[in-house]
Amino acid sequence: MDYYVWKQLLKNLVLPPTGPLLLAAIGLALLAYRRARLAGALLCALGLAALWVLATPIVADALVHWAERYPALDPAKIDDAQAIVILGGGVRVFAPEYGTSAPGATSLERLVYGARLARLTQLPVLISGSRFEAASMRDFMHQDLGVTARWVENRSRDTHENAQFSAAILVRAGVQKVLLVTSAAHMARAVVEFDQAGIDTVPAPADIGTQREIGIMAYVPNADAVVLSRRALYEGLGWVVQDVQLRFRSGAGLIETRPPGAARQ
Repeated sequence: MDYYVWKQLLKNLVLPPTGPLLLAAIGLALLAYRRARLAGALLCALGLAALWVLATPIVADALVHWAERYPALDPAKIDDAQAIVILGGGVRVFAPEYGTSAPGATSLERLVYGARLARLTQLPVLISGSRFEAASMRDFMHQDLGVTARWVENRSRDTHENAQFSAAILVRAGVQKVLLVTSAAHMARAVVEFDQAGIDTVPAPADIGTQREIGIMAYVPNADAVVLSRRALYEGLGWVVQDVQLRFRSGAGLIETRPPGAARQ
């Protein structure tokens, strides 16, 4: 099985809602064995409690805040950037209302903000993503947002490849510093990867977390909170994996690393 398929499978098994539900299911299975009933009851309770907590808006908001390492873009830092890079965040393949593939919700957040920056700065745009993802983003930005991407990188399957393949295009164009547009929670990993690829970045985070529920509703679980918790926890796992990968590459003499995930001031 392809490495990227394994990665997606493991992500879905570990993160909520599947991870806590699997824990609860294992606990229920253990209840059938007399000697393991206490452990089973504890695992079942732990899994259900974890899912309840992660579905609570106040917890989800806290996790998102923890995952976001960069503030909104400071206009004073735009001056010496030479291009804008917008990273893909998912695609709806063969979306019926469009008659073709369309950017997913996360990609749309990034595109709208990236197009805003492009109109503000008049900088050229590079879109990076997988084949269908990059094509849908390019078309949507041109047809619906009125901004034409100068470069389209359409081979990448993860953040590391986003950086490596985009850097190859940018270096050939003489670009050394970019405004990097991706989701706020994803920005820390993206900055490290682009730095390691030799591209200096000015973080321009999109979809910065805001408090979505107030009062008593902040303590009532809902499906949207599960999604937010999942995204934040995924980034946390991503930092761990990125740290291991950077240490391996450094040990193999492939790169000289900065501290993984370090935010530049």
